[in-house]
Amino acid sequence: MWQSYINAFKNYLTLERSLSENSVEAYLHDAEKLYEYILLTEPALSPMQVSEKQLMNFLAYLGELGLSAHSQARMLSGLKSFFKYLLLEGLIDHDPTKLLEAPKLGRKLPDTLSFPEIEAMLAVIDLSTPGGTRDRAMLEVLYSSGLRVSELLDLRLTNCYFDAGFIRILGKGSKVRLVPIGQDAMHYTRIYIDHVRSQLNVQKGAEDLVFLNLRGSGLSRISVFTTIKRIADEAGIQKNISPHTFRHSFATHLIEGGADLRAVQQMLGHESITTTEIYTHLDRDYLKQTLREFHPRAAGKGHRARG
Repeated sequence: MWQSYINAFKNYLTLERSLSENSVEAYLHDAEKLYEYILLTEPALSPMQVSEKQLMNFLAYLGELGLSAHSQARMLSGLKSFFKYLLLEGLIDHDPTKLLEAPKLGRKLPDTLSFPEIEAMLAVIDLSTPGGTRDRAMLEVLYSSGLRVSELLDLRLTNCYFDAGFIRILGKGSKVRLVPIGQDAMHYTRIYIDHVRSQLNVQKGAEDLVFLNLRGSGLSRISVFTTIKRIADEAGIQKNISPHTFRHSFATHLIEGGADLRAVQQMLGHESITTTEIYTHLDRDYLKQTLREFHPRAAGKGHRARG
């Protein structure tokens, strides 16, 4: 049902509004993301039955996944066009987006980094030093898999299944999840493990931790925070960022690239934000495919391009 209305919306945008191909695709992307959300929460709902409250819940859901306020505002603009079309066609008698306001676009903590900004930060790290090799691996993992800083610090060697392309994460509430990891992240983490970590005098209790300080102990949250701030400064990025910024950027870039909302939610380890249980088992190959198709650095192009 939804797809037929989305297809008709496409014809309206192309023929009646004469929008460019890129603009049409952007509007369709927004409508399709709403459709995905409705399938997860109230699958029997038609476009004509969507209420203002459901749209507000959808925007809140996007925010929970980490989509930036700017991206949410842009998506709301697309949805306004979709429901305006339904109104013009006489399919609905009121517009549920009429009273919806876009999220505030003022600065907030943390900001979302663009892909070029991520690349700029990675590029300034000095790989000739042990600390730089570790920092590159950490940032690659944060961005590749959308980890919380606590999950990064607790990442275990025995939970890295690089041959399968997954890492095993113990998240909030001691809940375990398997998260796909991109080729670049695996590449730089292997270099760190083989050439830096293996040379450290690993302290008792840190034997299975992946990321260590140069004294062989586990890292602290503040050390990761200050490292990221320093690298951002060196890259000339004037934003208030933290390790969590990489998690927000991971989600934003996947969703804006077209990734399935439910797959992103499962990779992030989020609980359902609705009363309806929206989790179903997702095939691991599907999660890996989602990362490969929609994450900018998942396919291993980064380290090959820079040698």
